[in-house]
Amino acid sequence: RKAATDTHNPSAASDSGPRKRKNQRQQAAPRSPSFLPQALSLLADAAGRLPLGEHPDALRSLIDTAAELAAFNVLAAVLGSRYHAEAVQDVIRALVPLVLSGAKSAARSSAVEFLVRKIVPLGADEEGEEEGIRKLVGYLPRLLAAKAPEKSEARGLAVEAIVEVVQAMEPLQREGFAAYLVAMSRGKAKGRLFAVDMVLAMLPVLLPLEIDDSGLQDGSWGLKCVQVLVERCSDSAGAVRARALTNAAHALDVLSERGVEVDRLQEVMKIGDMGLGELLRRRCIDDKAAVRKAALVLITKAIGLVGRPVDESLLAAMGAACSDPLVTIRKAALAAISEVFRKFPDESVTKEWLQAVPSLMIDSETSIQEECENLFLELVLNRVCQAANLKLDDDSVNLEELFPDGTLDLLKSICDGEVVPCIKRICASLGKKKKLRPLLASSLQNIITISETLWLRSSKPIENWTAPAGAWWLLSEVSSFAPKSVNWKFLSHHWKLLDNVGQEGKGKASSEGEPNSALWAVDRVSLLQTISNVSMELPVEPAAELAHSLLTRIENFDMNLSEVDAHVKSLKTLCKRKAKTAKEAEALIMKWVQQLINKAVDSLETYIKGTSQDSRGCSYNTPLTGKFKGRKEASTSKEMSEAVIAVFTVGSVILACPDASVQGIIPLLHTVITSGNPEPRPTMLAGGAVSFNEVAPSLYIQSWDTMAKICLVDDKLAKRYIPLFVQELERSDLATLRNNIMIAMADFYVRYTALVDCYMSKITKVLRDPCEVVRRQTFVLLAKLLQRDYVKWRGVLFLRFLPSLVDESDKIRHLADYLFGSILKAKAPLLAYNSFIEAIYVLNNCTGHGGYSESQSQSSQGSQSSDRGQTLFAIRGTDERSRSKRMHIYVSLLKQMAPEHLLATSAKLCAEILAGVCDGLLSVDDAAGRAVVQDALQILACKEMRIHPSILADNSEMDDDGGDGGTANALQAAKGRAVTQVAKKNLIQIAIPIFIELKRLLESKNSPLTGCLMECLRALLKDYKNEFDEILVADKQLQKELLYDMQKFEAGKGKSSREGEAAGPSGSSPAAPDPSDAATKATARSVLKEMNRNVPTPPLHTMSVPKVKSVLGTGALSGSRRPAILESVRRLEPFGSDDEN
Repeated sequence: RKAATDTHNPSAASDSGPRKRKNQRQQAAPRSPSFLPQALSLLADAAGRLPLGEHPDALRSLIDTAAELAAFNVLAAVLGSRYHAEAVQDVIRALVPLVLSGAKSAARSSAVEFLVRKIVPLGADEEGEEEGIRKLVGYLPRLLAAKAPEKSEARGLAVEAIVEVVQAMEPLQREGFAAYLVAMSRGKAKGRLFAVDMVLAMLPVLLPLEIDDSGLQDGSWGLKCVQVLVERCSDSAGAVRARALTNAAHALDVLSERGVEVDRLQEVMKIGDMGLGELLRRRCIDDKAAVRKAALVLITKAIGLVGRPVDESLLAAMGAACSDPLVTIRKAALAAISEVFRKFPDESVTKEWLQAVPSLMIDSETSIQEECENLFLELVLNRVCQAANLKLDDDSVNLEELFPDGTLDLLKSICDGEVVPCIKRICASLGKKKKLRPLLASSLQNIITISETLWLRSSKPIENWTAPAGAWWLLSEVSSFAPKSVNWKFLSHHWKLLDNVGQEGKGKASSEGEPNSALWAVDRVSLLQTISNVSMELPVEPAAELAHSLLTRIENFDMNLSEVDAHVKSLKTLCKRKAKTAKEAEALIMKWVQQLINKAVDSLETYIKGTSQDSRGCSYNTPLTGKFKGRKEASTSKEMSEAVIAVFTVGSVILACPDASVQGIIPLLHTVITSGNPEPRPTMLAGGAVSFNEVAPSLYIQSWDTMAKICLVDDKLAKRYIPLFVQELERSDLATLRNNIMIAMADFYVRYTALVDCYMSKITKVLRDPCEVVRRQTFVLLAKLLQRDYVKWRGVLFLRFLPSLVDESDKIRHLADYLFGSILKAKAPLLAYNSFIEAIYVLNNCTGHGGYSESQSQSSQGSQSSDRGQTLFAIRGTDERSRSKRMHIYVSLLKQMAPEHLLATSAKLCAEILAGVCDGLLSVDDAAGRAVVQDALQILACKEMRIHPSILADNSEMDDDGGDGGTANALQAAKGRAVTQVAKKNLIQIAIPIFIELKRLLESKNSPLTGCLMECLRALLKDYKNEFDEILVADKQLQKELLYDMQKFEAGKGKSSREGEAAGPSGSSPAAPDPSDAATKATARSVLKEMNRNVPTPPLHTMSVPKVKSVLGTGALSGSRRPAILESVRRLEPFGSDDEN
């Protein structure tokens, strides 16, 4: 009462003192007690006594009010009254919005509990008068499912509520709801998505823990629910596919907990004749990222169901997913293929795992690198460590049975040439983190020792023994981080064994073709590397003896080329170990280096003089015959072999000791590498009349390699010889030499960037080399230089990389897709847009238009060289194969563009190519010009160029989880509508006027491109059927022709689809007459009638285009000048380019 008085007396309030803040008033004023609970309690007591059955509106109002206030005692009183039959439906209707509110709250939980405890038991009454209530309660979960929200979190809460309700129901009612879910899974996309979630939640209800074999028998609802999940894994909607795959992985856990056998699970997870493996393979290459990720997660859970052997196509799909552009996909693929390898270490699985996982060590994501290291440590190195404590039994004979299953195959696989660099990087990283245990080195030594003992036990000659493949190599990588774990006696014994056998086997290898010579050489290299790594732990005297032995072997110039580098490196390391000071070590190294170079000069000079004398043919002696001739050939072959090894040794030595003097061998190398020049040379000069390219190609190749190594340490010599390297790269017919020179040029580019940059146009020609190995090597080297910013994306470089996208080699195409799709997209996102028009001219070798960049004429010196370069990288021709290759390149570039760039590209295609034809700047009379115009029309009509509102949502790869983020989706939808409007405006104001003028020109010339033009228009306008009058206001005749073409196309498409559906196993039944054919024929007759009047399409200058006029100005269009619309389009400003362009 006092408060009311104060309200009506403002003066009293003003006299009370200064005005306080709101929070101060709330703290000061005591809170009045709430009478609502008491009122609701009184209402609940009265609800059952009031005659509300005669007043349904009042009853409905009472129920709605109680539901809003969460007064469940009132609702319980209503249900307990004599008119509860009339109130059940209203109570359910009032509580459904609260149950499906989408937010966790006490009111929602109480509402669900009320449904379970009060509503559901009403449906269990079997009396006759309660039949309606029982049906109503039975339909309750269906009502909740039909009204469930779309957002993921709210949908999950709805599923939980429905499960609680269903669990309280009778088995017959549960089965009825399961049937409803099966039907719902075949309905609309929203219902299918909810059904997939609901089926997973229903499985524990339909399949309790006490399940017997009847739970998954044919016809059971548990089996039907599992089949719903499997079927939805191939749904047309990406969100449903992804959710079904994710839920299928959880369903397998549910079924496994209930003891379902693997054979039965394999039968359940089939779709017709398609097994689980084929389903997973298809989903691993799905176009939706969420689907790919879910499929990989399912593989991790279901690998036991796939069975052995694992399908190679599924393994390949998982391996390809390891190089996916998205980080989440790569992580999921890494986990999936590692789980397969963990359970099934078969040979094929091991090979695919080693091809896919170690390469992730160079991934840009640090977490992936760490996971790659941990998996390699767990699945490879720890497996090898299990052999550390194995002992050889007296009755052991077979080596494979002695070691853990798959250990020897694993060692053999890790020394594969393609994975060796990545494994070296993994071992180095693990060693720096001190994760390589000494037990690993002990295990590898034990494997080698046991292998040798078993070989000797079988009384076989030791000359034919080889250690298990990969054991020595892995020991050489591990020993640098665990040098104290390697036994010197073990190393000394095997070095003497390998060295002695290698020396004794040389004669046998030449006469008998010893098969193990190459394997012994590889093992010696790894053993020397191990000795170098542990050299600081070696005793002084054995180290000196070993150094002397190594120097003697190198001086003989008779070892395998693969051993030379290891010998030189080991000798250098041992010299440092032997010397007391660093200065003494440098002097000792320089001494034997100069000694080796001098002996190499003598050997090479001797061979050159002997070959020169033999080539002059001035000897008047009787020609050798028989065994004397054979001895002469053997002697010459030996001298050439020594010369080759000597030249290679000089290259290895100069890299190990750059300060060494090589002035004596440079003239000899110059003589060899220039012997192939066609210019006349002095015959009196040693080797002047000999072409070593023909006489001794191996010496010729090694001389170029050694000269390149010398140039790397001598910049003055590099300035003189780099032009010779470029010249030889262009004209050499030896693929090995071109490959080696390309590697040298990449090193030159890093060291002498300014000297080599001017030759980039000639170096890039190697991308079209006839040898696949050379092309792939060149592509990899240039890509690395681009990544390290030694080479910029400018000039012809980008355009010359494009043909690699359609190379004949699968490996090169895969590398090109990764370069353009991942590296280039992040490094230069605008490069594809800015170079797109020029790429069309270059690929068609069309030089008659300004679109062909001036860089083409500057790319090479001389017109002949320029023409050859242009032709080399062109994919000319109008045949299907050439056009498909060019379209593949165009599509790859379009996929990198944002929607606004696609709009600008379509405008540029119209303004620079199609308008160029109208203005006479591009001729369609020659084949190249026609191909350019045809490509432009096909690009405009392709689906990658068409812009829809959904394209923006598709760019978000991981948004397919069921509608999360309402604000973000609203922004995407608004942006999509804006892009669609801009695309429509672009079509009306820019494209259509140019198409009308181009159609008139092509018709006047009877050009075959008219059909391509009409097909392009049909593809562009099929999304604007209701807006033909607005878009084609300038040409009514064209409007009717296009309408006729589109109707005819759709009629033919519908007819063919109906015929396909009507066709049975024994043939096809006659189709019923199509009512749309009559309308099509009527339209055709009207169009043909007007065409028979000889009324051609009017020229552009006679048409009124109000939409264009209002935007571009009021000037009249003149037929004698370039149309104003084309001029305005040509003035469109391009987007800003990247620094790389």
